[in-house]
Amino acid sequence: MARRRTAAGENRLPPAFAVVVAAVVYALLPDSVLPAWRLVVPAVELVLLVALLIANPRRMVRQTRWSRWASVASSVVLLVANLVALVRLVATLSSTPGTGLLVAAMQVWLTNVIGFALLFWELDRGGPVSRHKQRRDLLPPADWRFSQDENADNVIEVARGSSEQAGWTPAFVDYFYLSLTNSSAFSPTDTMPLTSRAKLLMGVEATAALLTSLLLIARAVGSLGGGGGG
Repeated sequence: MARRRTAAGENRLPPAFAVVVAAVVYALLPDSVLPAWRLVVPAVELVLLVALLIANPRRMVRQTRWSRWASVASSVVLLVANLVALVRLVATLSSTPGTGLLVAAMQVWLTNVIGFALLFWELDRGGPVSRHKQRRDLLPPADWRFSQDENADNVIEVARGSSEQAGWTPAFVDYFYLSLTNSSAFSPTDTMPLTSRAKLLMGVEATAALLTSLLLIARAVGSLGGGGGG
């Protein structure tokens, strides 16, 4: 079917709030993990966010080539910087106090979840503007298959909210949930990747999340073996 959502664009507030949270969390990483230049990344994120808010202050209704690239660049910059932070966290494992390591690892993990959620949200089916404005038969191929995309033949109260019958399209919260479960389970749950880039991105995210978890486990085991020192 060629149906689409009738809402006047997706709400800008949830992804904007997510960017602010990620920027603040990244800026608060300890000096032992990243030096003072880590503040450059949040500054870049906030500048790009302001520019994107000017283009779409309340609803995602307009898209230009510049705004599209700026939105993708914001996610990529955040993710690359966060992967650098993860590498630094591993490098400073022996010199970072136990409590500081725990907090820093949680900061890196949360930033990872938000960064990938933003990137998934921006890439799938041409981005948030295309998902609401374009007819379904004109959208780019989907990168992910959500449960709503295959519920049309279920019982009526389930089918009523499906993509086919209700014109449902995923919003930022759906990609945040996808990113959160992928970082927690280290694999897809109810939303399956369909394209090579989706599989690659989810693989990178799951690997980073697993490395963060192993880092904490290794430090905990080391602390126990050393009589609770560190």
